[in-house]
Amino acid sequence: MRTSSRSVVDSFIVMDVMEAARKAEAKGRHIIHMEVGQPATGASEGARNALIERLSNGDPLGYTVGLGLPDLRAGIAALYKRWYDVDLNPERVIITTGSSSAFLLAFTALFDAGERVGLGEPGYPSYRQILKALSLEPVGIATTMENRLQLVPDQIPEGLAGLIVASPGNPSGTMLDRDALAALIMAAQDKGTAFVSDEIYHGIQYEGRAVSALEISDDVYVINSFSKYFSMTGWRVGWMVVPQDHVRSIERLAQNMFICPPHASQIAALAALAEEDQAEANLKVYAENRRLMLEGLPKAGFTRIAPPDGAFYVYADISDLTDDSRSFAAEVLEKAGVAVTPGLDFDPERGAQTLRFSYARSTEDVAEGLKRLTAFMQAR
Repeated sequence: MRTSSRSVVDSFIVMDVMEAARKAEAKGRHIIHMEVGQPATGASEGARNALIERLSNGDPLGYTVGLGLPDLRAGIAALYKRWYDVDLNPERVIITTGSSSAFLLAFTALFDAGERVGLGEPGYPSYRQILKALSLEPVGIATTMENRLQLVPDQIPEGLAGLIVASPGNPSGTMLDRDALAALIMAAQDKGTAFVSDEIYHGIQYEGRAVSALEISDDVYVINSFSKYFSMTGWRVGWMVVPQDHVRSIERLAQNMFICPPHASQIAALAALAEEDQAEANLKVYAENRRLMLEGLPKAGFTRIAPPDGAFYVYADISDLTDDSRSFAAEVLEKAGVAVTPGLDFDPERGAQTLRFSYARSTEDVAEGLKRLTAFMQAR
């Protein structure tokens, strides 16, 4: 059977690491998971109960409208008022099947095949692969530690159809302040470059607060999800905010590509919006985990790190230890029983000398993982 060149994308390495960890666990080993950005907590009790109640009442949970439940869209608009003091028309909010389908919709709506789209490196690996699968050309832009692994305006090349920026970033966890984000948005718009803001880690911040692109401009695409702050990874429900005159285009695409987001997940997400207390309790756990990581990783021998402002990752330069992060990560899994992600997932050019550590799990797991990493490094 013939295949399309669009199907030739790289694997998502962190998922490969997860599978290797699963196989080790199937053999009876206890693995500490520092590879995947998945909270150890699940959806709030209120979110789960809301769905249980609907199911108990015999609700068939059929299709919703393509743009998502109106009450959920209104609830998200209210969230922007609480978090950012932004008055957002709920009609601009589009519910999606996780942030992943939001990227598919955004890239399809904004760009024509063959166009070039910029992204900072290191960055979320699926940006590149989704762009490739849509016959678009990802343009990696190397960020520097001096700029805290975030893009700056003079790095934006000419001729880009779009630019993707994440703050807090993955894998670095670093954030852009309002002035820095505004400068990027204005520079992109001056070049006729569409600006896509990945805000999936908003709410999970330790130094200052995350700034939404919508505080600066309405002429942007903003993408977010219930996966991280609301601990709903497996529910696959996210959202995007687009300019008013793009709503109908996105609606037509969403209707044909996905029909609608999962009804059950939307019900739970709506209830989760009213349960920020639990999400804030989870944030306290991440803050303690972050403290342990920033204290423990250097003691273990991982001294070159970008201190994270948000998210739940630490990105480490291990060029003094190896030039093959994938083999190094496999060795850590085999000998220490700790799953970590090779930097090649995030930076094809420099990622052979970096690792990402996730501290999204329980504090007990983080402490045990650091203990194992220290013993591993001492034995090398």
